[in-house]
Amino acid sequence: MKHDYYEILGVQKNTSIEEIKAAYRKLAIKYHPDKNPGDKSAENKFKEINEAYEVLSNPEKRAQYDQFGPDAFNANQGQGAQGQGFGDYGDFSSVGDIFGDMFGDIFGGANRGGGQRRSRGTRRGADLRYELELTLEDAVKGREIPISIPRREVCSTCSGSGARQGTSVKTCTQCKGSGQVRYSQGFFSFSQACPKCKGSGSIIENPCPSCGGAGTTRSTSKITVRIPTGVDDGTSLRVTGAGNFPEGGGTAGDLFVVVRIKQHPNFQRHEDDLLTSLNISYTQAVFGAELDVKTVEDSVKIKIPSSTQPGTTMRIRGEGVPHLGRKGRGDLLVKIMLSVPKTLTDKQKNALHELARSFGETQETQGTNPFKKVFGR
Repeated sequence: MKHDYYEILGVQKNTSIEEIKAAYRKLAIKYHPDKNPGDKSAENKFKEINEAYEVLSNPEKRAQYDQFGPDAFNANQGQGAQGQGFGDYGDFSSVGDIFGDMFGDIFGGANRGGGQRRSRGTRRGADLRYELELTLEDAVKGREIPISIPRREVCSTCSGSGARQGTSVKTCTQCKGSGQVRYSQGFFSFSQACPKCKGSGSIIENPCPSCGGAGTTRSTSKITVRIPTGVDDGTSLRVTGAGNFPEGGGTAGDLFVVVRIKQHPNFQRHEDDLLTSLNISYTQAVFGAELDVKTVEDSVKIKIPSSTQPGTTMRIRGEGVPHLGRKGRGDLLVKIMLSVPKTLTDKQKNALHELARSFGETQETQGTNPFKKVFGR
């Protein structure tokens, strides 16, 4: 091995401990055996950078290295300048801590003081996603909808064991049923999935003919999804245990139903409020009226005040979409629109001309828009 520890980590002699840690992290990730399986040069490089970091990350050892060089840690020489032997590289807890922080996801969590150990736990199948198209009425009222989901289910022939009837699953002789095998790299030890049983901990010598040893088969399940009131476009509903079952046994994943709301011809939705429009006549706008306005579920009465202007928005409280997961509802917002008749009788035309003259409108104005002065158009 090289013994210029600064050169190994690619840092200068006056580099701070934080910079040394950063350099070590980068190199440890690059040359870690899990990322370079079977690469002997990467394995040796990994040992070198750990040796260098163990010394340079310890102020006392670093000071002795700076004064005496590699001989301060030569096992054959026995003692350093202060009489402390470093032939076995002393206590590596600091290296283990930083290593655990970086590679906890690789080893399944750090077990400091006792090496890295993967926790097997119960296997869980993959989650599934399904997009469900609903009407606005469905979202407002809520309902139960049956759907068909293709997924992996427990094999009915072998009951999920994966073994042919009359035979049994054998414990893997290489990992003794743990599903993991432990390797050592220098002064580190780590676990990987057993190559013989692929992490299952068991061997199937006589596979089930129906599932080929997987323990699961693909089929279509009919599931009823409960749609709560107030769902919106993009709402994701979880159906626990309706996903795939894992091969080799375990618990099923979940099904995530993503809601898609169809566009409605009469209503627009803004959060939990609904927007609609109501056409009224000129006389209703001038004198006021009480009219029916449609809601998603029924209709309600709305009072139009006299002299209501086109474009006015009126609010009917509590006639919108129910709040999802809590009490109450949004509101219905009604935009008032003026309905202009396309045909008029001669009597109606004369009456309107007379009205226009009473407002002081000229004949040219009357010809283009007899309501300009009344409605500001």
